[in-house]
Amino acid sequence: MIGTVYKSTGSWYWVKSEDTFHKCRIKGKFRMKGIKSTNPISVGDIVEFNLEAKTDDETGVISEIKERTNYIVRKSVNLSKQTHVIAANIDQVFLLITIDNPPTFTTFIDRFLVTAEAYSINVVLVFNKIDAYQIDQKAEILYLKDIYEAIGYKCIEVSAKENKNIDLIKELMLDKVSMFAGHSGVGKTTLVNAIEPDLNLKTKEISEQHKQGQHTTTFAEMFDLSFNARIIDTPGIKGFGVVDMDKDELGDYFPEFFALKQNCKFNNCIHINEPKCAVKDALEKDEVSWSRYKSYLQILEGEEENYRTDIWK
Repeated sequence: MIGTVYKSTGSWYWVKSEDTFHKCRIKGKFRMKGIKSTNPISVGDIVEFNLEAKTDDETGVISEIKERTNYIVRKSVNLSKQTHVIAANIDQVFLLITIDNPPTFTTFIDRFLVTAEAYSINVVLVFNKIDAYQIDQKAEILYLKDIYEAIGYKCIEVSAKENKNIDLIKELMLDKVSMFAGHSGVGKTTLVNAIEPDLNLKTKEISEQHKQGQHTTTFAEMFDLSFNARIIDTPGIKGFGVVDMDKDELGDYFPEFFALKQNCKFNNCIHINEPKCAVKDALEKDEVSWSRYKSYLQILEGEEENYRTDIWK
């Protein structure tokens, strides 16, 4: 039988085949097939499975993962440096951003975008909770939108509580598999509930002491929506470690750097100390964002995010 993985707890996988869900596990030797991530199977994977004859509760055994069109992967930012596939076969990701309560920093945004570019996944930046912001915080949103819209990323201001631009999000989701991602507390689950109230997913309040979300989504899970769309809700991410990339290819995943690369004197320019570097020239003219360049250097030098050291919740 062929089906799609809708939920994974690490030991069991809920696989939907036609209109029926089957609780499946994987063969022991399946983990040994050169899959280096902590989870050999992720939500969104299309798998082949067989029902177990000895049981009467529709459990199955997964025997094969079909080839993925794409997937998004992160490296833990703790000492283990293990990689984790967040989801597979995604049409787009909505990355939720909040200016405060909790804050989302540009280094986190840029690390996420680099990974998405590397795996050919479209990202929409969603600035959530705009109903709660004061003038200076709204100015910060405009500043960030200027940076990312100039690069080519679609940016949307949203208020799940006031239903602002929810219809625009739903329109973008039609006929697609969309993943929602971001720090714990940015309002992913509240936004999902605004998009599809019948799901009635659980939410928690922000911790005022730490300005962080108290994560409610423990595992990634996919849901079928009433308007011909599917959504993958994911656990909150504290830190986003970029999977190792060659130094000479990292700049290709910064679209504004890639567009300038042909004007650099050297084909293998990594935009640091080389003479006649088009990226550095653009930087001096404020044609390239300094925050983006700082993120680039951080990733290039293997530095972790300096404000969040914990791992995926």
